[in-house]
Amino acid sequence: MDDALKTKLGILADAAKYDASCASSGAGGRAAKKDGIGSTTGMGICHSYTPDGRCVSLLKILLTNYCLFDCAYCINRRSSNVQRARFSVDEVVAITLGFYKRNYIEGLFLSSGIIRSPDYTMEQMMLVARRLRHDHGFAGYIHLKAIPEASPWLVEQAGLWADRLSVNVELASDISLKELAPEKDAPGIKATMGQLKERITEAREEKRRFAPAGQSTQMIVGADATTDAAVLDASATLYGGYGLKRVYYSAFSPIPEASRMLPVKPAPLRRENRLYQADWLLRFYGFSVAEIAAGGADGMLDLDIDPKLAWALKHRERFPVDVNIADRELLLRVPGLGTRAVDRLLRARRQTRLTLDDIARLSTGVKRARPFLITADHHPLKLTDRADLRERLAPPARQLELFA
Repeated sequence: MDDALKTKLGILADAAKYDASCASSGAGGRAAKKDGIGSTTGMGICHSYTPDGRCVSLLKILLTNYCLFDCAYCINRRSSNVQRARFSVDEVVAITLGFYKRNYIEGLFLSSGIIRSPDYTMEQMMLVARRLRHDHGFAGYIHLKAIPEASPWLVEQAGLWADRLSVNVELASDISLKELAPEKDAPGIKATMGQLKERITEAREEKRRFAPAGQSTQMIVGADATTDAAVLDASATLYGGYGLKRVYYSAFSPIPEASRMLPVKPAPLRRENRLYQADWLLRFYGFSVAEIAAGGADGMLDLDIDPKLAWALKHRERFPVDVNIADRELLLRVPGLGTRAVDRLLRARRQTRLTLDDIARLSTGVKRARPFLITADHHPLKLTDRADLRERLAPPARQLELFA
């Protein structure tokens, strides 16, 4: 790789780090044909994830950080004084194949600023995926950012070659989006998401390939005054209305020469983490937004404890529960018990009355679960009698390093 290409790669990989909606789960199994290259597995191609589930083995770059739009929260906005660069289609294809052959990556995540027009930009990204698949037989994972303002035909063409498409809603509040990104159109974004949902559903029914890993989106949190409850309400609406695989949350970080409309301090990364935990409760644990939000105050999640524990402490009268008779719905609300542990527990109790040691073998979270469970040999006090329970279960305060 020559120096000019290395410089571009440095600029455009760094510019892509602000997009969190990058994961490869759900792509399904696929292996390259003769003379092709790459593969995916049923669980996705990525073998390493960050704690919030983000994939770390994709080549994650922008096609370009030039942009026609001037979104106040974006480092790559039109008025931003940043170093600019642009890849050609052939350069992205060559870098992806070269990195894959060296085992640096197992797929590609490609986004872009808007250049010339939305149609032109979408066409360029689609051509990258098409050439990888059609010309080089690349069977690895490809995630493309779909551009709402682009022609529906181009977005559909992208879905023929990519495993996943994502359309970022950017902010949970349409009002905030209008204030901070007036050139973006919230109804247009939702229309593109609706189009993708229809095509993905049709393809599955007809057993043909179209974005088999579905679609996802990203919200920036902390750039406006939207509460966590409102963010989760927006996520619940997106999951229910558009069949999204994931909503990703990205804590706002101040940018150079920022608009006065933006906060001067970054959003706490712990807030981002709590939203991911709450999102998990929405999708897999049967919680409603109202239940999750009630664990905090003023519509914000408690930053000191996770939302599941916060809910349990707000509803002490429902605990402890008998692990040998409680239904799955209630067991899923026990802090420390995940979905897999609960399913193992339900199978095991058909054969015997479970003890605390049995729970320890079935779940790594037994220490957290212990005050909330009754077993054959364990009968804790009612939670209403445990005034110190929050202090016992909350993570201990940690002294930050001076230069962290």
